[in-house]
Amino acid sequence: MGLLVDGVWHDDWYDTESTGGRFERPETVFRRWIEPDGDFPAVTGRYHLYISLACPWAHRTLIVRKLKGLEPHIGLSVVHPTMGSGGWHFDGGYPEATDEPLYGLAFMHELYQKADPHYTGRVTVPVLWDCERETIVSNESADLVRMLNRAFNALPGVDDTLDLYPGALASEIDALNERIYHAVNNGVYKSGFATAQAVYEREVTALFNALDELEARLGEHRYLTGEAITEADWRLFTTLVRFDAVYVGHFKCNLRRIDDYPHLRGYLRDLYQQPGIAETVSLDHIKRHYYTSHPMINPTGIIPAGPVLDLDAPHGRGA
Repeated sequence: MGLLVDGVWHDDWYDTESTGGRFERPETVFRRWIEPDGDFPAVTGRYHLYISLACPWAHRTLIVRKLKGLEPHIGLSVVHPTMGSGGWHFDGGYPEATDEPLYGLAFMHELYQKADPHYTGRVTVPVLWDCERETIVSNESADLVRMLNRAFNALPGVDDTLDLYPGALASEIDALNERIYHAVNNGVYKSGFATAQAVYEREVTALFNALDELEARLGEHRYLTGEAITEADWRLFTTLVRFDAVYVGHFKCNLRRIDDYPHLRGYLRDLYQQPGIAETVSLDHIKRHYYTSHPMINPTGIIPAGPVLDLDAPHGRGA
């Protein structure tokens, strides 16, 4: 996980020494919006989404693109799962990955350099690219989920009846997102990337306290806000589907597995079995990325054979 400094690539890891062993996720930089009368109108074929099938933040945008029926309107490119010394790279020869179709680029950081030759910051996915202005609209997954949910509703074939952020539930969704982001979505990284024992123990305890809360909540509701799936569910799902496969072992989040939580286990299966979702999940990309991209955690690069996950088993969450 390198970064650009004034447009120049540096293969530098996160600086946890200066933070006492804590992992601190940097803020995203490109946070512009698609709006009907703005600089970035909702137009078929104008935008291209760059993702990693391994990345939980990118995965949430892929899910909304699928659910809303945006495939004919927004192109898609998928990076190779291994993030090496050059960062995310393109390799259409690897299963489910693609070449870079617009400019023939080899690395994701070249796209950032094209958007801003003097960019300083991490090179992350997802990225929504404007093919007309040749720049990044946004690299903030939370914003992209909201944009994909509503901004393209007027285009043909888009499911404008599906609203993952209904106004009546907005405040509840926001509160859930805030809690889940800090303790769970980012909590697994704060545990896995910690370089001090006390920091790791604090973060992993906070993570499992939050999972215990969610288990109790899902004992009372089918989904996080009730009987309808919202963006909060998909934001949690992308962490849960990776949890037993990589976070338990690779990130030492091993107090319990998701499979040990009856309600979270059923909830995960329920979401996975929603129409179109299974095809957005690539356990090959997920496992290969985590176990080969962090040599400071897994220096041998060996990818474990397990665990065997039965996400198609009955979920018991209702019809």
